[in-house]
Amino acid sequence: MSRKTFYVTTPIYYVNDAPHIGHAYTTVLADVLARYHKLLGDDTFFLTGTDEHGQKVQQAAEKRGVSPQAHCDEYSERFKAAWKDLNIGFDDFIRTTDSKHKDYVRKQLQKLWEKRLPDGRTMIYPQEYAGWYSTSEERFFAEDELVDGKDPISGRAVEWITEKNYFFRMSAFQEQLIRHVEGTDFILPDFRRNEVLGFLRQPLKDLCISRPKSRLSWGIPLPFDEDYVAYVWVDALLNYASAVDGKEFPNGADVWPADFHLIGKDILTTHAIYWSTLLMALDMPLPKHILAHGWWLIDNARMSKTTGNVVSPLAMKDKYGVDAFRFFLIREMIVGSDASFSEEAFVGRLNADLANDVGNGLSRVIKLGEVVGSTLSLAGSGLTDFVDHTDLLVAETKRVLDLLKKRLGEIQLSQLVDDSLTIFRFVNRYFEATAPWKLAKGADADKERLQVVLWHAAEALRIGFTLLHPVMPGKMTEALNALGFTPEASPLEWRESGAFSLKPMSPLFPRIETKPVAAAPAKEVEDPFSSVELRAVKILSVEEHPNAEALYVLKVDAGEAEPRTVCAGLRKHLSKEELTGKHGVLVANLKPAMLRGVASMGMMLAADGEGKLSLANPEGAKPGDAVTAEGLESKPKPQITIKDFEKCPLTVRNGQVCYKDKPLRTPHGPVLAHAPDGAEVR
Repeated sequence: MSRKTFYVTTPIYYVNDAPHIGHAYTTVLADVLARYHKLLGDDTFFLTGTDEHGQKVQQAAEKRGVSPQAHCDEYSERFKAAWKDLNIGFDDFIRTTDSKHKDYVRKQLQKLWEKRLPDGRTMIYPQEYAGWYSTSEERFFAEDELVDGKDPISGRAVEWITEKNYFFRMSAFQEQLIRHVEGTDFILPDFRRNEVLGFLRQPLKDLCISRPKSRLSWGIPLPFDEDYVAYVWVDALLNYASAVDGKEFPNGADVWPADFHLIGKDILTTHAIYWSTLLMALDMPLPKHILAHGWWLIDNARMSKTTGNVVSPLAMKDKYGVDAFRFFLIREMIVGSDASFSEEAFVGRLNADLANDVGNGLSRVIKLGEVVGSTLSLAGSGLTDFVDHTDLLVAETKRVLDLLKKRLGEIQLSQLVDDSLTIFRFVNRYFEATAPWKLAKGADADKERLQVVLWHAAEALRIGFTLLHPVMPGKMTEALNALGFTPEASPLEWRESGAFSLKPMSPLFPRIETKPVAAAPAKEVEDPFSSVELRAVKILSVEEHPNAEALYVLKVDAGEAEPRTVCAGLRKHLSKEELTGKHGVLVANLKPAMLRGVASMGMMLAADGEGKLSLANPEGAKPGDAVTAEGLESKPKPQITIKDFEKCPLTVRNGQVCYKDKPLRTPHGPVLAHAPDGAEVR
């Protein structure tokens, strides 16, 4: 049987800025995915690189008084050096100024120039075009796309330009692309697919694929008209194919098509539509998946150079270590959703997950192992009084191993990390139950039983370290070496025998002592309810949660482009029939949470009437209607935590849901609750 293959890409990063946490997240995510597939024995190829043409590069170079190539060389090297510092194991780093790439782009554009559609029309045609041009985004916008007369994406000024250009008949592939997106899991997560379909169900315009050299000289000349260069997005998107043109995996399979393009949600349209239609026109296979992840938020706002809230990944690496930084990125963000970054949360993760859970068990094994000579084996039985605890440890470790391929296939890396952490938590519980420090005491030490206890703990740790190796390759290699293993020689299965050669080592993750924060001057405190976003929703479908008998998995219409998935603890109180088609109230800006393997995008409000839950009912409301408290200004944050929401107690009063005696309302009426006065709503 031939080995499986896996090809993953990041976007190629524009050489107009230093790497920030957004760049780092995508690249670390790709690296972790590639490493997991290598761990499973798959032939793997991982591509990243830099996008080096276009007007912004030309202008930046002119401003600095250097050539565009010199500018690109410097900034591309910054990205390459940053990825080395973050232990990124890419297989190729492409630059769009590479001669191989430029030749490939010209070859493909020439193919398109010579091809015809079935109706005889050319794929590419010249046309004079007039429109509002944004230098920031390097594209034209129609009048109705502008916001306050400015670029709707960057908010910067646009200028009116009239010029001849070349256009690709992107519109000819609209229906074909709709069928592909509808019929496959091409776009991930699922709710992003609906965004793409929403765009595709509008008339699709043809794509301008050129810029005249009179305005922009820094680019790849069109093969059929040397007075023009290729539009930077056409040039850039072709990198995913140019980098692997003619390449094969060791098993003989072509590297193209990619299994995953990993991108930020802000460039989904260009990848899902521009790139896909270009491939269709060239009769090339489409990538299997395009996965659009969320943004990192700082103080609930998107990072921006303008606001100065950009986090440097190298600064975080230097302060806390590369593996801790990689761990936080993967652990904290549910792929597809936004995530908040703060140094406080970072340190909290390090102390709770790494210092307490991951590092503690290894320290105990090594220290107690000195009593038995630092070599662990399973000679003798020795565990008659610990059988139940040992069986539980083994069963939990095997359960996590069984989840690996499922989590990886669904790109649930945050949950995969959490699964792995349960092994370390069970090791710590195992120690508490078996108390090996008592077995190690003085002249009466029971070395036989001690060795067996430590062996089982070490075996679970070995598997946990191996599972986390793709996330933290440096520290997990150190940990495995301390047990007498290398990552390559550590099998992903529970062994029934075998020895450990323990080696002393310093703590894996020393606890970080946080400094007390000085008290800030007193200021007017905003009501916490103002930050909560409540919306009226309609329940479209109800299914049992596969792993939690108290939970339903709901699909709800929240007035957005696509339904949301919400886990709700209503299963013991209401039937599917009682919920399907009903209206309710959703906490819409609650931080997404993974509940027993299902990502929940919000929380439904229900009143607790003497042990019987009933949905809060936004009478007469439409899906998406805002729910507010009378007389209280609503200024919802992009994201809140469950602790934030718990600061806003809701109760029933005269059959209505209230906050501090202020009734909740939609534009159409009050929010009702079938529960006695004083009943809690949560």
